[in-house]
Amino acid sequence: MRNPIKDTDYLAISARIKAMETTLLTRERMEQVLEAKTDDEALKLLQESGYPQLRGTDPTALDAALSAAREESFADLSDSAPDPRYIDVFRLKYDYHNIKVLLKAAAVGANPDHMLADMGRVSVQQLKDALAGNETADLPPMLAAAAAEAKEVLDTTRDPQLSDIVLDRWSYRDMLAVAEATGSSFLRGYVQVQIDAANLRALVRTLRMGKNEAFLSGVLFEGGDIPADAILKVSADKGAGLKELYEPTRFREAVECAQESLHGGALTEFERLCDDAVSDYLSGAQFVPFGEAPLVGYLAARETEYTNLRILLTGRGTGLSPDVIRSRLRGCQA
Repeated sequence: MRNPIKDTDYLAISARIKAMETTLLTRERMEQVLEAKTDDEALKLLQESGYPQLRGTDPTALDAALSAAREESFADLSDSAPDPRYIDVFRLKYDYHNIKVLLKAAAVGANPDHMLADMGRVSVQQLKDALAGNETADLPPMLAAAAAEAKEVLDTTRDPQLSDIVLDRWSYRDMLAVAEATGSSFLRGYVQVQIDAANLRALVRTLRMGKNEAFLSGVLFEGGDIPADAILKVSADKGAGLKELYEPTRFREAVECAQESLHGGALTEFERLCDDAVSDYLSGAQFVPFGEAPLVGYLAARETEYTNLRILLTGRGTGLSPDVIRSRLRGCQA
């Protein structure tokens, strides 16, 4: 049996995290990259912050470089984290992503290699072998069950979206189970706020499409802090009660924006505000001197940074104006 881990077991890694947080891109540095007159100037600013050469004009190369940076961060912290399950919460989404890719590629006879991300708990090769031979016994139990159910849904319906929903549901279930197994209320809260964000997005999209609550119930995820039955009631009432349900929560601003989106407005700002609500939850980690919270907060901050870099560099590469790019950037801690 794993010995209980105390906050004090995180003294050493918490000190490292505090030092590593100083290397996160600040809002000021991102603004400098955004306003750089040339791509070379923008790249130089990022290189000064420790990044390799990144170019938004080559999305494949950009994704590969960011994936390498992400994997380096995972590997570095995995060696010193008292409980590797805190890293697993961030890794496991790549397991489910890879299952999605492999199942859909097999269904149409395509080569999936360029879409796979070898950053999960399970190597890409092990997943390939397990699915090709229908031998999933060596996979983590929830991942094995998810792969089997998703394959059955895809084989039966030929609808990859339904298969993806199955895998997304298992992914959140897996994340929540890992969080609960650690005994960390902070990590569990992080997973729950992500589920709440996903369910709010699903509710708003359902209302925009004019679908009913039966449709929504098929895409809601279990385990969030906001009850599913309350979300379904808003759907059944055609959006009435949306503001009241979310007013007391950190999604208040996202819902205010959603009101405009329900009448045909763009979803871009709403999506950003949903992500910012998750970041708002994580901001509490900055005030915890030691324990698992600084580790979780740092890993999530890096994920946000990679997202922002992709938005920023891809936007520059496609000629978007600074104002448009700026409006899409997620909130950051630094």
